[in-house]
Amino acid sequence: MEEESDDNLAAQVEEIEALSAIYGEEWCVVDEVSCVYCIQVTDGKEKQPWALCLQVILPSDYPSLAPPVYELNAPWLKGQERIELSRSLDEVYLQNIGEPVLFLWVERVREFLMEKGEREVSGPSSSAKTSCEEEDIEEAVTVVISPASSDSDLSPTQEEELPPIHYGEPVTDKRSTFQAHLAPVVSTRQVKLVKGKLMENKKIANATHNILAYRIFCEDKNSFIQDCDDDGETAAGGRMLHIMEILDVRNVMVIVSRWYGGIHLGPDRFKHINNCTRNILDTCGYLEPKDNSASKGKKTKSKKSK
Repeated sequence: MEEESDDNLAAQVEEIEALSAIYGEEWCVVDEVSCVYCIQVTDGKEKQPWALCLQVILPSDYPSLAPPVYELNAPWLKGQERIELSRSLDEVYLQNIGEPVLFLWVERVREFLMEKGEREVSGPSSSAKTSCEEEDIEEAVTVVISPASSDSDLSPTQEEELPPIHYGEPVTDKRSTFQAHLAPVVSTRQVKLVKGKLMENKKIANATHNILAYRIFCEDKNSFIQDCDDDGETAAGGRMLHIMEILDVRNVMVIVSRWYGGIHLGPDRFKHINNCTRNILDTCGYLEPKDNSASKGKKTKSKKSK
């Protein structure tokens, strides 16, 4: 753990030095001891530029395990615009798990501001009113944590069919193998059915860990039923569920099986579990089509690194 902590600290120092060199006075150290930093990002226009302050806090396990904690500050940023930008930053992180992402975040915010400036030039809109209304709708959605063992959402007389199960491509690293399994579900009973069916497979049943996460949206109550199970891999289920929340997927469950190969992987095991989760969601069509902004940012980062 000490070696991992040292690696994270070294990566943070290198990243902050690079950002200071790239952005100069725009990059501000708020509290070096607490690892709090901020940058004023603009769309680059000299007259009436759109601007936003991005503040970040770097946890001790960033970048290997945890993302930076960020705050977006601008008087005009609210409602749907804030939601869209936050989701965009979360998506950038998911595409770069285990790697420094601050440069990508800054450039994604800049792209967002430039796109906003172009929209405003095209003509006035009622986006402010719409954003406030949509923000209220988003805040009205509640989340209910419901263990898969609960059948409260169905009466005993109801029978459910076993939904189709999809299997992801196995990933092997140092003799440990990871494989994701996905099924569309609309009730906790279906979660149990799918898990039971998978456990009929001796190979899956004998996996070292079968980590579970699911999200089910109840339209009548405008709420989510969701839960996760680490199955002995501490915090892995919660990480999977967090990814599913960030990606805003619903009515789906994912189980990632891990067969331990005898060699410790350290934080890389979480990277594989997270990537398996995201990849099978993408393969099965649960992710919305993406633009090229993230990949553009990634290419730009590579150039800066050189």
